[in-house]
Parts: sequence; C-alpha cells; structure tokens
Amino acid sequence: MQDIGKQFHIHCVEGDVGRYVFLPGDPGRCEAIAAYFGDPVHIGMNREYNIYTGTLLGQKVSVCSTGIGGPSASIAMVELKNIGADTFIRIGTCGGIAMDVMPGDVVVANGAVRYEHTSMEYAPIEFPAVPDFGITAALKAASEDLGYRTHVGVVQCKDSFYGQHSPEKSPVYYELQRKWESWKRLGVKASEMESAALFVVAAALGVRCGSCFHVIWNQEREKAGHLDAMVEDTSGAVKVGIEAMKRIITEDLRSV
Repeated sequence: MQDIGKQFHIHCVEGDVGRYVFLPGDPGRCEAIAAYFGDPVHIGMNREYNIYTGTLLGQKVSVCSTGIGGPSASIAMVELKNIGADTFIRIGTCGGIAMDVMPGDVVVANGAVRYEHTSMEYAPIEFPAVPDFGITAALKAASEDLGYRTHVGVVQCKDSFYGQHSPEKSPVYYELQRKWESWKRLGVKASEMESAALFVVAAALGVRCGSCFHVIWNQEREKAGHLDAMVEDTSGAVKVGIEAMKRIITEDLRSV
C-alpha cells in the first residue's frame, strides 16, 4: 500500500491518539464519550471513524468510532495500534438473548461466538474469542458499583443485522434459526456485531480489549409476551466504560 504519511482509513498519525482508546460503533456517540475527557480535542473524521483525544487521570486517551460490524472495527484497531494504542474498550449496544437480560441492563462480555468472518482472517476457528481478563473485571466492577443490572457472559457476534431480526426472509433461514436456538440453549447473553473480531484481532496484535454493552431490547422476551419498552439511552454503558478505563489506568500507573 502506498505510504501517505498517515493511517489509511482513520487519517491519523503517531501522537494523535493515546494508548487507551474507547471504541463505540456510532460516530455520534464519540462526542458524548469525549465529554468525560479532560481538554478533549476533535482530531478528525473520515468515513465511519470519528476521533477525539483528551485525558483521563492525566493520561492521554482517545475515542474512535468503528461503524457497524467486524471489518471496519478491525481496521480501526489495527491502525490505532500502528500509532501507539494498546488498550481498548468497546462501548456498544446489543439485543438480549437470555430471558433475564432486560432493556437498560449492562452486559459485559467474557467471550464471543465467532459467527462472523473477520476473525477467520486473523485466527483459525478453534481459537476462542475472549477479552482481556483485567479489562473484563474492571468493567464488571464498574457496572456493579454504578448500580446497573449487570450480566457477564458470552455474546453472539454476526455479520448480518437482519439475519438476526428477519431470518425467515433469508434463503438460508433454516441455518440462521437453528443457530439462534443453539445460542439460547448455551446461555448466550446477547447479540452484537463487533466483539468477536475485536477480541481475536487484539490477540493477534498483542493488545488488550474488553467490551460492555447497553441492552436496547430483547426479542426473546418480546416473543414470550413481555412488553418491555425499548431503551435507547446509552449513557449508562458509557459511564461504565469510562469508570473501567480509570481503574485500568490506575492499575497501570501502580505497576510502573
């Protein structure tokens, strides 16, 4: 690839971002995350990648949106790592699968089902998609301390949003529906689209990554007749991610 003096997709150079980075999907969520930073600066935006940099506890931190799905998320992680980032927290949204996962709850992933393709280009399917243990523990503790209903468990990752929500319309409906039944029987907590790729790419790059999610709704509860209201306010998951990163930074500073 031609050397253009900056990372090809995120349009950043070394010094633009900190070692600690938040990875939301939605570019519009970046400003809300950066509001927790000291002296936030908008670095720029290209395609789905909206980037701010500031400080937490005196340490340089950044937020970079990734868009939807594993391909664009993995591009962000690779290019951010190229310019010095090594610790990532995905702050995302999900749909509940387990019946006790309700809209407004927080899910912390301790593993991800690799029902997507991006991770296959970084590791064979036998390799598990698991987050960094320290980040996962920090996310769990932060969520519980902040008073959110917190679920820790495996999340399912896919490439097709409508393969989950309208599987009967797909020519391969039989496979999608059978797989979904498997996730339910295995106790999978929720469904989203990025963590499996991020966890595997993080392992391949030798960096740390964890994920927390705001639950928007639960289609299984709806099927069972529970009329839960959809909850789209993601501020709780943002607070959890910020508090967890502070804990990680504090622990890193202690170990220096």
